[in-house]
Amino acid sequence: MKDGVNGVALGVFIFFFLVVTVLGFLAARWRRAENEHSLDEWGLGGRSFGTWITWFLLGGDLYTAYTFVAVPAAIYAAGASGFFAVPYTILVYPLIFTFLPRLWSVSHRHGYVTTSDFVRGRFGSKGLSLAVAVTGILATMPYIALQLVGIQAVLDVMGVGGGENTNWFIKDLPLLIAFGVLAAYTYSSGLRAPALIAFVKDTLIYIVIAVAIIYIPIKLGGFDDVFAKAGQAFDQVNPATGKPRGALAPPEAGQWTYATLALGSALALFMYPHSITATLSSRSREVIRRNTTILPLYSLMLGLLALLGFMAIAAGVKVSNGQLAIPQLFEDMFPDWFTGVAFAAIGIGALVPAAIMSIAAANLFTRNIYKDFIKPNATAAEETKVSKLVSLLVKVGALVFVLTMDKTVAINFQLLGGIWILQTFPALVGGLFTGWFHRWALLAGWAVGMVYGTAAAYGVASPTQKHFGGSSKEIPGIGEIGYIGLTAFVLNVLVTVVLTVVLKAVKAPAGIDETKPEDYTADSGDPDVQVELPPATAGSAH
Repeated sequence: MKDGVNGVALGVFIFFFLVVTVLGFLAARWRRAENEHSLDEWGLGGRSFGTWITWFLLGGDLYTAYTFVAVPAAIYAAGASGFFAVPYTILVYPLIFTFLPRLWSVSHRHGYVTTSDFVRGRFGSKGLSLAVAVTGILATMPYIALQLVGIQAVLDVMGVGGGENTNWFIKDLPLLIAFGVLAAYTYSSGLRAPALIAFVKDTLIYIVIAVAIIYIPIKLGGFDDVFAKAGQAFDQVNPATGKPRGALAPPEAGQWTYATLALGSALALFMYPHSITATLSSRSREVIRRNTTILPLYSLMLGLLALLGFMAIAAGVKVSNGQLAIPQLFEDMFPDWFTGVAFAAIGIGALVPAAIMSIAAANLFTRNIYKDFIKPNATAAEETKVSKLVSLLVKVGALVFVLTMDKTVAINFQLLGGIWILQTFPALVGGLFTGWFHRWALLAGWAVGMVYGTAAAYGVASPTQKHFGGSSKEIPGIGEIGYIGLTAFVLNVLVTVVLTVVLKAVKAPAGIDETKPEDYTADSGDPDVQVELPPATAGSAH
C-alpha cells in the first residue's frame, strides 16, 4: 500500500468529478419542459428517454459503485460463491421482459409515478399501497448509504482525509463535499442529472474493466497463475471458522444457498423503487422491450469484473476491509493516472444510483404518504417541492448512517432490504397479470413475509456479527441452507393465495380496480386517458 496522498490519481479523480458536476447542473436545461413543476418532469425526466438513454440510466442504476467494489470483494473473501450476482443478472432480464412493458403501459395510461400508485389503483387499497411504499423507502435507504461507502473506499485508498487519528471533520470532508454536490444537482435537475451523467459513468467503467481484464493478468503472469494462486489461498484454513477460506467452485453443500440467492435476488432486483423510476422514465413500451434484450451486456461486464477478486489475491493485496481490495488492486497495478480514471469510475458509479435512489424514495413518500394521507389536494407543484426536499433528507439520512455506524451495519441492512423488497413482488407483479388476489390477503402475505424474513435474518450470526450476520438460513421442511428472502417470499405467496380463497368465500369487500385490460398493452401512441369512471371490478383478470 502506498503511503500518503496519490496526487496524480487524485487530480484525475477531481477532473472527472468536476466534469460530472457541471453535467449535473446543465442537465436542468436538457430537454427542459414548459411545465417543470411536476413529478413527471422532475422525478421521471418527462417520461421522454429513448432506448440508449434508458439503457445507460438503467445500467447506471443497477450496476453501482457498490457492485464495482462488493462483487469482486466477495470473490476475494470467499471465492466462487461470490459469483451468484452473475447468474442472477442473467435470470432477471427474461423475467422483466414479461412484466415491465405491462407496468410501463398501465403507468403511462394512468399517470402512475411509483409502484405504490399502481398497487393502489389496481387493488383499491391505500393500506396495501402504504405497505409497498414504506418497504421501498426502507430498502432504498441502506442502498444509498452503500454508494457513499463506495466513494469512501476510493478516498481511503487515495489517502485523502488523513489517518484514523485525524479530526473527524477533516477526515470526512471529501465525502461531505461529494454529498453536497450530489444533493445540489439532484435537487436542481431531478432525474435528468443521473441520466446525463450515466453516459460518463458507464463509459469509464467499460474502459477500466476492458483494460483491467487484459493488463493486470499480463502483469501477474497470465490467468493460469492467477487461478493457481487463488486456489492456494482458498485452501488455507480460516482461524475464525476452522474451515477453508473459500473455493474456486461452489461446494455441493453450498449449492442450495447459491441457487436460492441467485433466484431470490433476480426476483427482487426490479422491485426496488429506483429500478422502476428509471423504467417509467422511458418514452415508450418498445423502449423497455429493447432494453431487456441489450441490458445483458452489463452481465458480461459483471462477470469480468468479478474476476478482479481472484486477481487481487494473486497480486498479494492485503486489506483489513475487503471492500478496499479492488481499489487497492488498482492503485498497486495501474499507473497513477489510470488509477485516477478507475477511481473516478467507481466514484461516479456511486453518484448516479444514489441520485436515482433518493429521487425514487422521495417520489414514494410524496405520492403515497404525503398525498394519500397528509394532503390529498396537493397540487403538482407542491408534490414536486415536497419530493425535492425529501430527496435531500433521504441523502442526509444515508450520510449520517455512513459517518456514524460501522460499514458492516450498512451492508447487513442492505441484505435485509433485499429480503424486504422481495415481499412486494406478489402485489406488483401479480397485480400486473391478474386482479384475482384480494387486497387484504396481499397485505397479510406481505406482513408474514416481512416478519419471518426479519426474524430469520436477526437470528443469523457470523464470526463478526451476533445478529444480521448473513442472508441465508435453513429452509423449514427441507433442511437445506437457502436464501431467507426466497423462503419468506414462498410463505408470503402461500398466505396470499389461501386467504384470497377464504376472503372470496366469505364475500369480503374487494377494492375498486381503476384499470382496464387494454391499459396493460397501451403504447405512447395511444390516447393517454386518465381512467376514473366507471371502474372495472377488482376480480377481473387482465
